[in-house]
Amino acid sequence: MKAHRIAKIPVPAESRLAPSLASADFADCYALPDPQPQQELLALWLQLAARSPRWMNLLMSLRNRAVRLVGLKHLGQLQADAAKPAEAYRVGDRVGIFTLEGLHPDELLLGDNDRHLHVRLSLRRLPAQEGPPRLALSTVVHEHNRLGWLYMAVVGPVHSLIVPLMLRQISRRQRPKA
Repeated sequence: MKAHRIAKIPVPAESRLAPSLASADFADCYALPDPQPQQELLALWLQLAARSPRWMNLLMSLRNRAVRLVGLKHLGQLQADAAKPAEAYRVGDRVGIFTLEGLHPDELLLGDNDRHLHVRLSLRRLPAQEGPPRLALSTVVHEHNRLGWLYMAVVGPVHSLIVPLMLRQISRRQRPKA
């Protein structure tokens, strides 16, 4: 993998999400070079979310308005409270559109459970092998009903475009200038 390349990979077997894969309705994972190997994972996630493109916030606003019509949660924006430092978060706190489900030295777990589906994310540091240290951002979704299936029929393909674009944002900004 090139130093700045983002690659689609299987959800790592070591991930705390791996046991839920057998019953998942959707799962994907993207690996990228770790832009800040010494940074705590929650702080890195907060940076990633804060750097999401403006058009993503517009998509979230459209999503929030549309899903109100069918009784789903208004999730707000991807970015968390900019004034709250990473060390102030505790398991159970909202971090942007997600709830902090787990915070481990090697893996951050975020999720949201609504009446239509349960979404879980993992930001995991991969064990060092050849080349630079890498991160894996995994998404695992369990649909609760037909509304979840319909939602993922629309969001799934978009998700597979948006996640690599988000990761490129942080990758570009962290790359040393030549």
